[in-house]
Amino acid sequence: MHYDGASRPTAGALRLVSPRATSPAIVDVTGYATAMFEHCPFLERSVLHEMTGWTVYEIAPGAHRYAVEAELFHAAVQAAEWIRPLMGRTDGAFVCENIVITGTVPDTDHHELMAWPHWALKHLYGPVGVMFGKFTQGAHELDKFGRSIPTPPFSFMPVRAAVRPRDPQFLKDTPDLARAVAVANDDGRDVFEHIPCDWKAVRAWATSLPVPPRQ
Repeated sequence: MHYDGASRPTAGALRLVSPRATSPAIVDVTGYATAMFEHCPFLERSVLHEMTGWTVYEIAPGAHRYAVEAELFHAAVQAAEWIRPLMGRTDGAFVCENIVITGTVPDTDHHELMAWPHWALKHLYGPVGVMFGKFTQGAHELDKFGRSIPTPPFSFMPVRAAVRPRDPQFLKDTPDLARAVAVANDDGRDVFEHIPCDWKAVRAWATSLPVPPRQ
């Protein structure tokens, strides 16, 4: 698929404030990434080989939640389509792109803003071996061993190649997706073959997917 970011109808809800960089000046990623090495065994190699990139966006004043969701979704699609050709190369498993968001939407936190884009993206791209995460500024979480994960100093969505032997365990609440990721193979398919690459259509489709029961 050729994805043309210029065609996005909601462009402007997120303002690009720092183009892709391995160490952007506008946010301090170095200390946080280093602290995460013990929790993510692939991150250290990715950072050392400058295969981890960060793109920083700011929510435009007065932007509506729907428009921010749409822009975040399209920014992550661009990142996913950028890394897909790289995943099959030597060390391609260590490619990681991160979408950082700053700024606010009244009465909506970053966790809520990322929720629907993240839900849709992981179902669209999981079968071709692309994984998405979401980390909210200031959130306190534990890793699979019960250890505290360093608190993110900013909110971001990582986009990376799936690690098939490991990643399905993080998808236990979505067993069909876990099985798809376990055997994922990027055959070059257009993940939007059966759905328009339009946030309104994608959000409606994502809403129709079975939601895991609350624990």
